[in-house]
Amino acid sequence: MGLSRIFNIKPYNSRILNIFIGYLPKPLRRSNSSIQGPAIALDQAEANILLRKHNNNVPVIRSLLKVLEQNPENEEIKKRLEFELKKLPNKTHNRIRDYGEEGREIYNNLLTSTKSKSFSDVCKFFNLLRVEHLGHFTGHKSYYLMGDLATLEQSVIRYTISFLKENNFRLISVPDVLPSYIINGCGMQTEGDRTQVYKVDSGECLSGTSEMALAGLFSDQVINESDLPLKVAAVSRCFRAETSGLNEEKGIYRVHQFTKVEMFALCSENSSETLLESFRDAEVSLYKRLNLQFRVIDMPPVELGASAFQKYDIEAWMPGREMWGEISSCSNCTDYQSKRLNIRYRTRTGELRYVHTVNGTAAAIPRLLISLIESNKIKNEIICIPEQLGKTIRRNMVVPAIKLIKHFKI
Repeated sequence: MGLSRIFNIKPYNSRILNIFIGYLPKPLRRSNSSIQGPAIALDQAEANILLRKHNNNVPVIRSLLKVLEQNPENEEIKKRLEFELKKLPNKTHNRIRDYGEEGREIYNNLLTSTKSKSFSDVCKFFNLLRVEHLGHFTGHKSYYLMGDLATLEQSVIRYTISFLKENNFRLISVPDVLPSYIINGCGMQTEGDRTQVYKVDSGECLSGTSEMALAGLFSDQVINESDLPLKVAAVSRCFRAETSGLNEEKGIYRVHQFTKVEMFALCSENSSETLLESFRDAEVSLYKRLNLQFRVIDMPPVELGASAFQKYDIEAWMPGREMWGEISSCSNCTDYQSKRLNIRYRTRTGELRYVHTVNGTAAAIPRLLISLIESNKIKNEIICIPEQLGKTIRRNMVVPAIKLIKHFKI
């Protein structure tokens, strides 16, 4: 049975049909009524899932299609099929298909390696961070940034925003509470035992990244091709329900909520790979200015989230922890999000097509603070920071010393 007969090409279902057709080889996409279409698309989708080592739901989809062959008007089965089709991950860039489970380093900003105290030790000495004795009122993995560390956080945010504006990003303030369909449409599942999403009693969810709110802003819209690429940025709190108990991720390296400056863009279907490279180059330029030692990793299929076609991670060397820690990433999501959220553009010839979306992390607090403090020198009880950040705090280049206070109370 052809897909067009199963879904009847109603407006409600046409996006779901397009998700399915996307897995077909291009010569077969226009003939989606072909009886071979569903089988070929499912074979392609399953091979892609196995390559990424995601949960394989293709057997479930096959079973639902068999039921619909017998009863094409079964609306309940159609809804279940729609739900399963939306869970299929994006396709994978051909360049990375043979990477196995290891990414490939494509850039390294080598600096002179120095010994350093850990972020937690420095903050304890200067009394800049509180993570202990909070469980009775804020819960696990909570933290308070104090004094000049809180000031440094705001300085990093302001500097990053200024940098993005110079690179033609438009700043948008976004909501942190979103409906589940927006979050699902961006590739993060809101159901299941291992979901990272917090839910509130009304059924809405706390956003895991402002990428979700920015994508939702453009849902059900048609944008003129002449207005693309459309680049926006946001500062928001990000909420993640799942944390790690690994020793190397102790402290505030992985937490339930944090502040992040996010980059997001809509573009035409032929320009997303180029736009991803520009996002990566912007991140590299920013972290060079902040005097960080870091490397760029072209990530393998097993490290891609559901929405990503390809992704770069940026890891900073954290000498106090003696480890590389992820501080940023950027992803090309092609039409994964736009098909689920119905974001289209009108070409210069009047044709409607789905936009491609690209996202990237410009500054993730507190990991960027960890990198900054562990990478910069401490002399005479003074933390030296990059000149650009010093200018946003005060006229000099340092955070003045703060005497150790053993019993600090507010």
